[in-house]
Amino acid sequence: QVQLVESGGGLVQPGGSLRLSCVASGSIFSVNIMDWYRQAPGKQRELVARIFRGGNSYVADSVKGRFTISRDNAKNTVYLQMNSLSPEDTAVYYCNCIRFDGNFCDDWGQGTQVTVSS
Repeated sequence: QVQLVESGGGLVQPGGSLRLSCVASGSIFSVNIMDWYRQAPGKQRELVARIFRGGNSYVADSVKGRFTISRDNAKNTVYLQMNSLSPEDTAVYYCNCIRFDGNFCDDWGQGTQVTVSS
């Protein structure tokens, strides 16, 4: 079993930055992939960024050049650095992971709200 704790959401002005954190605990040995998703009102949940056990990463085209995913293995933490934020980035952001068996680590939680507004 893997437990995830998210933090870092909030209200930020257009052009500003936020860093989201996701701390994993439990059966860390079973984790293959760590993901950040987001869901805006009336839209489907979309994959924003992904980092693999081996270190390779993926960032969606919609946020490429502005968002960066990184990790601190010693702290079992994955970060999403979000720069040059715009109102279109307003959404609930979720983290999850995928085990080596191909299944999500945990149920979708409440996520953390990111609101970009002046």
